[in-house]
Amino acid sequence: MSAGPIAQIGQRPLFEPDWVADNLGLIWAATVEHLYLTGMSVGIGLVISLGLAVVALRWRATYGPIVAVGAVLYTIPSLALFAFLIPFVDRTTNAIIALTTYTLLILVRNIVTAIDGVPAEVVEAAEGMGYRPARRFLEIELPLALPVIVAGLRVATVTVIGLVTVASLLGQGGLGQLILTGFRIPATFPTMIVVGVVGSVILAVAFDLALLGAERALTPWSRRKAA
Repeated sequence: MSAGPIAQIGQRPLFEPDWVADNLGLIWAATVEHLYLTGMSVGIGLVISLGLAVVALRWRATYGPIVAVGAVLYTIPSLALFAFLIPFVDRTTNAIIALTTYTLLILVRNIVTAIDGVPAEVVEAAEGMGYRPARRFLEIELPLALPVIVAGLRVATVTVIGLVTVASLLGQGGLGQLILTGFRIPATFPTMIVVGVVGSVILAVAFDLALLGAERALTPWSRRKAA
């Protein structure tokens, strides 16, 4: 009788530093792919969400349908969405499209909520100074709403970093590919699994802190107000 996965894991130590040292190139390539898929998905999602948010703010009746569609896309299981897109696009595009859809609900709701949260007296003052709607949005409302928008961006980014590992089933999973390979090879290889999991967690924390730092740098007035 063949040994099960648990018995196989016991045949090797949980972490082998020598393997890591000998495979830094592989780990780096997986990390770069993880970063690429995350950056493309969140970046495209942010652009689309900004456009949808502008539409929702301009024509309020569209907000409900936009959020409803975003909610449907968000609730579709990632594996089902990846599988659905396979016949239509290549693996990388498949992963980016699927991952982008998971950002839309988070970002659209945050952007609209953030803009709605701008004090009415500030908007009225801008209108009194002659600001047209587009200029008022870009120069007044958007900067003041930035802390809330970035908070949503942080949630979306961490979510996508976690979901990228699922794309490993398409051969496009970045660090998730290490996790999958660690389970698939004849004798389960814990080191690859540990490197993939820990690497994904480090990326999530690093991105979250980087976005928090960017928010504080771009909104110095919010720090002064908190102080």
